[in-house]
Amino acid sequence: MLTGNTLVFDIETVPDTAAGSRIWGLTGIGDDDQAKAMRAKRLEKTGYSDFIAHHLHRIVAISAALRSSDGFKIWSIGDTNSSEKELLERFFRGIEKFEPVLVSWNGAGFDLPVIHYRSLLHSVSAPRYWEVGDTDRTFRYNNFISRFHWRHIDLMDVLSGFQPRAGAPLHEIALLLGLPGKLGMKGSEVWDAYRSGQIDEIRNYCETDVLNTYLIYLRFEQIRGNLTGTELQREYDRVRGALREEGFPHLLEFLEHWESAHSN
Repeated sequence: MLTGNTLVFDIETVPDTAAGSRIWGLTGIGDDDQAKAMRAKRLEKTGYSDFIAHHLHRIVAISAALRSSDGFKIWSIGDTNSSEKELLERFFRGIEKFEPVLVSWNGAGFDLPVIHYRSLLHSVSAPRYWEVGDTDRTFRYNNFISRFHWRHIDLMDVLSGFQPRAGAPLHEIALLLGLPGKLGMKGSEVWDAYRSGQIDEIRNYCETDVLNTYLIYLRFEQIRGNLTGTELQREYDRVRGALREEGFPHLLEFLEHWESAHSN
């Protein structure tokens, strides 16, 4: 059975064109052209990918799911007008409050490095998150930072056996397990959605990624021996009930796809 608090998280980002302008002097052009120039710079450097380096991403959404003794909750941190700094401060306050096990998909490879750089930019303090045993000995061999510890479980990293060549996309693993996968948009579409002012849609999309990740995590807990088949179904029912209770269209759409996949 599940014990303690579990916090599953995901972020959505856009190119930090202000940083690109400072680093490369990209002045006198619009944001879209700045973003294109940043991607071109990245492709020039890597020779194979135009995916912008971690420190040049700006966070526009952080979504989370919390499984606690009180039940299950899914939400996006802050609101559509929250600054990046506020999103980060609230994220870390949740860690300070709940001291959860953090769960992500490729969080060690992308989400957390971006969060680290952006926290550095905004001077966001998070002493509990950065604790490695210097003041609390219980963190010495189990903390959020070390790759092979369990306070942060990057499911993609763990399930691949920590082998980069064996990594798999969240969408494909979700579909493999009969889950809805990505709904609403793809990560590559976030920039255009952001430029169009579709922050709510980005937050909704981020929440469905969190739901996919959490449901994969439950299956992972089963293969670890922490959930029996009956307990797994009970946790699934808990999620279904929460989605119905929240009643938001994107959550009900996720539920409909999920239940449809298991009725065929």
